[in-house]
Amino acid sequence: MAAITAAMVKELREVSGAGMMDCKKALTECDGNLDAAIEFLRKSGAMKAEKKAGRIAAEGICRIAFEGNKAAIVEVNSETDFVAKNETFQNFVQAVAEQALASNSVDVDDAFLAEAWKEDTTKTVSDALVEKIATIGEKLTIRRFAKVEAPIVVGYVHGGGRIGALVAAEGEKNDATVEALTNVAMQVAAMNPTYVSREDISAEEINHLREITIDSALNDPATLPKPILNPLLDQAIAEKKWSEEDIAIFEEKKSNMNYVWNFLSDEAPKVIAKLALAKKAEIVGNKIFSGLVEGRISKQLKEISLYDQVYVKAEDGKQTVAQYLKSVSAGLKVTKIVRFETGEGLEKKEENFAEEVAAQLKKD
Repeated sequence: MAAITAAMVKELREVSGAGMMDCKKALTECDGNLDAAIEFLRKSGAMKAEKKAGRIAAEGICRIAFEGNKAAIVEVNSETDFVAKNETFQNFVQAVAEQALASNSVDVDDAFLAEAWKEDTTKTVSDALVEKIATIGEKLTIRRFAKVEAPIVVGYVHGGGRIGALVAAEGEKNDATVEALTNVAMQVAAMNPTYVSREDISAEEINHLREITIDSALNDPATLPKPILNPLLDQAIAEKKWSEEDIAIFEEKKSNMNYVWNFLSDEAPKVIAKLALAKKAEIVGNKIFSGLVEGRISKQLKEISLYDQVYVKAEDGKQTVAQYLKSVSAGLKVTKIVRFETGEGLEKKEENFAEEVAAQLKKD
């Protein structure tokens, strides 16, 4: 048996375009013979799968697997929504979720892909994926998975699998708490909080948020409090930072500051923003401006913190998620949330069938 070196695997990958694990397996099966390994890849479907590697797989579904107090959520992508609705594909994604739940891997890496496939231990996860690509005829990607373990674990899948959410919690497990946490999982899916509570947000992150909020406010003069804005306007006019036309328009329309910006040039607010940024230290020290910034930060924290969000089913429209959970059980505490939305962060291919037909006609 010939020793399979990294250089041999690299050469086969460059020739075939197949994955590393597939190339290594092919070379092992073919005793290091490159031509035979290429033929092996063709027959196994690996090369067919890798020819699709350049395509964009941004559709797909999320699925959840449970076992006792553990759960795993997985996202597997396809090229089209049509395949995402295919029963064969959906069954495969569910199998991947169950594989992830049983795996020692914490994410989708080479170790996970090299594991024995639970449904057929003579194959690896990678082998099973390649076979599904060959069968379905589209690029498929096991993009990510996450696992949770807690006294109470619930999940929710929305839109046929477009969004999936897991919620892990501490407390007494009964019908009422499971129902409450399922409602919270729906909240996570709908409102996309980043953290469970404000306490989970580090001081560094808060300071970063504050800096962004300050710069955002200074770059949006129309929203600045009048005691901050008026001196900047006076400076722009006195030092003729604005064009004569903008100055004339401002003098005519300034009685209604809510609308004056609609009549000024695009350059006018940029000039004020530049002046504001030049006086950043002075403005930040102003109590009025500081109050504005802290108010905006508080609003943003309410959006990204699950506990601070208004519970979507609140009858009074005010009850927060934290208050809702406390009303169900005083000891009920969410410890972790996970939310996957299919294709988030991925570039989706924009189909233009008219252009495709025209291009095809030119070829013909």
